[in-house]
Amino acid sequence: MKMIYDVKDKPKFPSILVFAFQQLLAIMAATIAVPMIVGNGMSTSAALFGAGVGTLVYVAFTKAKSPVFLGSSFAFLGSMAAAFAGGVSVGLGYVGLIIGAILAGLVYVVIALIVKGVGVGWVSKLMPAVVIGPTVAIIGLSLAGNAIGDLGATAAKFEEAATPLTQYISIICGLVTLAVTMLCSVYGKKMGKLIPFIIGILAGYAAASVFFVIGSVTGNDALKVIDYTALTSLFDKISVNSFIAVPDFTFIKAFGSFSELSPAYIGTIAVAFIPVAFVVFAEHIADHKNLSSIIEHDLLEDPGLSRTLLGDGVGSMVGAFFGGCPNTTYGESVGCVAITKNASVRTIIVTAIEAIVISFIAPFVGFLSTIPSCVMGGVCVALYGFIAVSGLKMLQKVDLDDNRNLFTASVILIAGVGGMVLKFGNVTITEVACALILGILTNIMLGRKKKK
Repeated sequence: MKMIYDVKDKPKFPSILVFAFQQLLAIMAATIAVPMIVGNGMSTSAALFGAGVGTLVYVAFTKAKSPVFLGSSFAFLGSMAAAFAGGVSVGLGYVGLIIGAILAGLVYVVIALIVKGVGVGWVSKLMPAVVIGPTVAIIGLSLAGNAIGDLGATAAKFEEAATPLTQYISIICGLVTLAVTMLCSVYGKKMGKLIPFIIGILAGYAAASVFFVIGSVTGNDALKVIDYTALTSLFDKISVNSFIAVPDFTFIKAFGSFSELSPAYIGTIAVAFIPVAFVVFAEHIADHKNLSSIIEHDLLEDPGLSRTLLGDGVGSMVGAFFGGCPNTTYGESVGCVAITKNASVRTIIVTAIEAIVISFIAPFVGFLSTIPSCVMGGVCVALYGFIAVSGLKMLQKVDLDDNRNLFTASVILIAGVGGMVLKFGNVTITEVACALILGILTNIMLGRKKKK
């Protein structure tokens, strides 16, 4: 897949601002969804700031050779909930988030040191194309339900007035977004081909706004799938906070609660976070294998798995210090690189800077919050689909007439699509991790050649 902009390319300054904003839109929904799900007063703007800082740390450790953005990790949702559930106060819960992210990050650091010593050859042997290909496909397919669910979603404010017609309108807005995105990507010229997501989202937003106006004029809330409250509420009473707002950083909320720490609580945090780090490690390799195939450069060799792990681990620690959410490399970001054919790390750097700056600009955060779920659902259909197809493409050179390969790929796909999830207390082994583990075990079990 030939890139329009390669890893080291430097797009012109005005263009790179737009490319970066597109990346930001691609990762935005998932990044701010994690703090919203966990609750307990977690700040979405702080999570955005933490993701930006964490990404800059990752870029530094990988010597600006890996074009991917780090965002809030869904794998740690249960761990984060345990931090608040086990704390005697909300403040201690925030302390737990910081400690948990540090412990999880240290797992990455230890693995990185081991990789540095023994090399990465074992990764290719343990996870060849027949294992990693279907696993990457599962990353996309496991998110398919989220994309389709968002496609038919309506604004929470108008849920009581929702009718079957509301869902149809949501789907129309989502499909408009998807159609415009695809048309721009395939038939667009120059800039249009490079920013299909921005054009698609604007088209879907415009469609939702038209239905909102019709609903307002006719007094029919069932036609409203967009809620402008997050933006308009800023100007109910004009003040400095209507324009500039400092995010509620995690370290500030945790300050003063460190005295409440106890060995038992630290143990609870360790049990909740450390095992999940090993799960996310598997997804880390899958993401980087996928990205490597897209940019046609093996990132596990250069800059090296040890560096990507250190960047991910330390970036996650730093991100959680500010935003509370441990970070991870984002499939949405990888999908954006694949579709736009823009692998410039400069774009990722500017995306991170934009995330940091925007987290302080209240109207901008408010505007982004008003983008309807159905519109983002339309974008995600393309993003998640590209991730799935990228994984399946890795199977092209695999001999599936060999039953050993056929069984390995089959086990992974069925376990992942079937949603095989294992829970051990606060630790959840996701369908992606379960599928990968089963695939590795199957490949090892069947990999021995028969004696003549």
